[in-house]
Amino acid sequence: MKIAIVGAGAIGGFLGNRLAQAGEDVTAIARGATAEALRRFGWRMDSGGVRITTPAKVETDAAKVGAQDVVIVAVKGPAMAEVAPTLRPLMRDDTAVVTAMNGIPWWFAHHLPALGGARPLESVDPGGRIIDAIPAAHIIGCVVHMAASVSEPGVVRHALGQQYIIGEASGVATPRLARIADAFRGAQLDVVVSPAIHRDIWYKLWGNMTMNPVSALTGATMDRILDDPLTYRFCLSVMAEAAAIGRAIGCPVEQSGEDRQKITRSLGAVRTSMLQDVEAGRPLEIDALLSSVREIGGRMGIATPELDALTGLVRLKARTLGLYPPAADDAR
Repeated sequence: MKIAIVGAGAIGGFLGNRLAQAGEDVTAIARGATAEALRRFGWRMDSGGVRITTPAKVETDAAKVGAQDVVIVAVKGPAMAEVAPTLRPLMRDDTAVVTAMNGIPWWFAHHLPALGGARPLESVDPGGRIIDAIPAAHIIGCVVHMAASVSEPGVVRHALGQQYIIGEASGVATPRLARIADAFRGAQLDVVVSPAIHRDIWYKLWGNMTMNPVSALTGATMDRILDDPLTYRFCLSVMAEAAAIGRAIGCPVEQSGEDRQKITRSLGAVRTSMLQDVEAGRPLEIDALLSSVREIGGRMGIATPELDALTGLVRLKARTLGLYPPAADDAR
C-alpha cells in the first residue's frame, strides 16, 4: 500500500521504520531537522541494543506526494488544527486516516449517541475545523501501547511494547481495516482489531491521564508518583471521575483504579511523554488528555472537581512555561 506518515516522531518513526522494512511504500511528511535527518540517514531506531536503519522517502509538502491508500497521523494534538488542512492532497474518497495519537481525538464524538453523534468536542476541535478537513468517514482509530522517545531528530529509542489496537469508529469490520491490520502484522507489530475503538481509547486515557500531567507538574517518573501515598490517592480520585464519565458514554472500564496502577507501577521509572515535552519545551497535550474529559463530563452532567484541579494546575504550569495558549475560555 501507499502509506504517508505525518509526524515522524517516536510513534511515526517507529511505524515508518517497521512498515518500510516490511516492503510497504512509505513516505514521511516531515519538516526541519527531522526531514533532513531522514533524507540523510533514513529511518533509524534503537531497540534492544541494536540500531535498525531503513531507507526513507521524505517530503515536506503533501501536495508533492499525492493521494495515498493510508495516512497515519502521529502528530501531537496541539498541532492538529494547523496540520489537518495540509493533508487534503493525500486523500481521495477511499483513503483511510489512522490516528495514532494520545488522548481524545477530534473525531471521538462521532458514532457515540451519548455525545450527540456528529457534534465535535470544542476542546480538541474548536469550531469543527479539523473534522471538516478530515471527515469521520476516513477515520481508523488507533491506540498505541508502547514506550518510545526521540533521542535526536530522526532517531527513535524504542523501550518496550509494540501493541497497536485499530478499529473503525463505526465498529464495522471493513476491508480497509483488514488490509491495514495485515500491513501492520507484516511489519511484526502486535495488532488487535477492535469492534469498539472508543472504549479502547477511553481505557488508555483512563490509565495515563494522571501520570502525564502529574509528571509534568513535578518532574517525577511514574514510579515516584505512585510510591507517594498522597499523589497515589489523588490519581485514583481523578480516575474514578473519568470512570464514571466512561460508564455514562458507553465506554465502561472493567478494572479498578488500584489494579491499573499496579500495572503502571510495574513499568518502573518511566518518563511520561508530557514530562519529555516539558523538558524539550514542546506544547503540552492538555486538551486531548484533560480538557476533553472535562467537556464530556459537562455534557453528561457529571461533576469533576479533582479533574478540574489537575487541569487548572497543569494548564497554569504550561502557560508559565509558554507551552499552552494564553487564557481565552478557561470555563471549558
